[in-house]
Amino acid sequence: MAGGPGETVLVTGANGQIGTELVLALQERYGTDSVIASDLCEPSDLQGPFEICDVLDRGRLEEIVDDHGVTIIYHLAALLSATGEKNPELCERVNIGGLANVLELAKERGCRVYSPSSIAVFGPDCPKRAMQDSPLNPTTTYGATKVTGEDMAKYYWDAHGVDVRGIRYPGLISWKAPPGGGTTDYAVEVFHHALNYGSYTCFVRSETVLPMMYMDDAIRATLELMDAPSDSLGPSRACYNLAGFSFAAGELVAAIGERVEGFECTFKPDVRQKYADSWPNEIDDTVARDDWNWKPEFSMEEMVDEMLANLS
Repeated sequence: MAGGPGETVLVTGANGQIGTELVLALQERYGTDSVIASDLCEPSDLQGPFEICDVLDRGRLEEIVDDHGVTIIYHLAALLSATGEKNPELCERVNIGGLANVLELAKERGCRVYSPSSIAVFGPDCPKRAMQDSPLNPTTTYGATKVTGEDMAKYYWDAHGVDVRGIRYPGLISWKAPPGGGTTDYAVEVFHHALNYGSYTCFVRSETVLPMMYMDDAIRATLELMDAPSDSLGPSRACYNLAGFSFAAGELVAAIGERVEGFECTFKPDVRQKYADSWPNEIDDTVARDDWNWKPEFSMEEMVDEMLANLS
């Protein structure tokens, strides 16, 4: 295992959809006091250390790393796809500038880094089943920042030996935290609306198929990748494709309708449909399976049952 006792972990963007659950998983592993959560504002229900931090403030990041003796940084702070397209300049500054600060600090302090990527790196020229080496020509600012982030991570590993690892997450579905402004967020919102209101207006077409994953699998994959011996990881170490399951929006609505009596959904695509149309329908994650034995545990049906049971 690459990490262990004696490590001190910093999580940037800890209030987000992934960070909320990853912090808990890391606290279980390293102990509550050894995981430093950070974000722009402090959450009300966090147990353990918290630091206010804007990742564009290099001095503040350095102060936190030095004060706590941080050895591993999980860099989650970012603007997501739908939010990022509303403010592309800020998206570029946060997603690229924040990562640059983290990588430079990791180089100077010898920290290991986890920096996630996304299926948004793919564009319209990508095959509907995205391979690890499929072309990366995104049509969104968010996707472009993630391509740049992958390139930066590879450079810092090749040129400076900074151990940076990452996963191209598909759409993530979770009941513990609210959606964070992504194009795949309909797949989280629909559960809340089904249970609270009995109806939902979906912002993509019913036949829109996207790769998705239940958050439990995403957190487990993140930890497994960081645990993998460095010499077992190939050139995809900073940008592994990861797959859970794919479904059409209408399939998810039907599955919920079978379990929630009277639930109704209408489909009114908005600008997010364009982003969804530029992404692949499926992800091939053979390289992750070969390099670090990745395998998902949740099917779509199991995810639906888990979401409804926990939200109820």
